[in-house]
Amino acid sequence: MSMHMKRYSMPGFWPMGKKVEKFVVTPMPGPHAKRSSIPLLIILRDVLRFARNAKEASLILNKGEVLIDKRPVKDGKHPAGLMDIVEFPTIKRQFRVVAGTKGMALLEIPAKESSSKLCSIKGKNAIKGGKFQITLHDGRCILVGKENKYKPGDSLLIEVPGQKILSHWQMKAGVPAMIVSGKNMGVSGKIKDVHARRKMQEKSRVVLLTKSGEIETLKDYVLVGEVK
Repeated sequence: MSMHMKRYSMPGFWPMGKKVEKFVVTPMPGPHAKRSSIPLLIILRDVLRFARNAKEASLILNKGEVLIDKRPVKDGKHPAGLMDIVEFPTIKRQFRVVAGTKGMALLEIPAKESSSKLCSIKGKNAIKGGKFQITLHDGRCILVGKENKYKPGDSLLIEVPGQKILSHWQMKAGVPAMIVSGKNMGVSGKIKDVHARRKMQEKSRVVLLTKSGEIETLKDYVLVGEVK
């Protein structure tokens, strides 16, 4: 896989000029897709401006001064994506990657929020011993007991770097939610209805009550729950 890609093909929410230079660093394969993540080098240099150039950004990373979900990351190509906690313990500042109206963005958060992360459940599989393996949107896997309350589409508020489940949010009416993909990305509100698909050609949809009215979107585009 190439270390760089041409700037004209980079995601529009990366805060960089497309005609300034020809190439830009590309996110390495990891927990988030290339089109919905930001490499750490770009976060340090272009988003937060903690470094003036790639060399300075690499020096900061090599010192282990950047944490993602409480774990040090030294590779500038590492992708930071939805709900990741990007932390700088030396200067005591921490940010959460959130879905904005133009794409992924960084939101500064208080220190007390940096130890928990909201994750969407993408899959659930039965394993030996009568337990279940829950797969989350950032590639994490959590083993749970025989209880059957966790379903794809629900969300879990987990502790980081450990994976203790702190809260469980179900995909149902009355639950707070946000749209994390599609043309209404970044909009939040409360779920009014969840329409399950009735035919193979259909997709499950969610109706969200927002400040500007009702919005109907695909169920896969919705993240339920909130960080308290």
